[in-house]
Amino acid sequence: MNIYKLSYTDKAAAVADLKAKNILVEVEGIDGEKHEAYGNGVQAVVEIGLIMLEPPTFDEDGNELTPAVYAEGYHYDVMSTETYDFGANLVEPKNPKHAFAGYPVTDEYVPEEFAE
Repeated sequence: MNIYKLSYTDKAAAVADLKAKNILVEVEGIDGEKHEAYGNGVQAVVEIGLIMLEPPTFDEDGNELTPAVYAEGYHYDVMSTETYDFGANLVEPKNPKHAFAGYPVTDEYVPEEFAE
């Protein structure tokens, strides 16, 4: 099983890449309407989204004093039996915010060129 931790500039870029790689595909349901589904071998696609590093602070009246601070990028996790080349979008988080059930949070796909 391959587990990919991904970071994109925004959600639109992420979805476009996942569709281009046939990780997310459009299918026609029995109702004739189009629906989004996983491509061959894809077990899960998890939209992590923005990762908050520091929450906003507020005064006693509810006025925001400092805005939230977010990590750079828009994040997804993908689990698949297939191998993909995500290039620079593949990241190795130091403090992952998500893990797939039955897999340690440290289980990530390591591209062959980086394997020891």
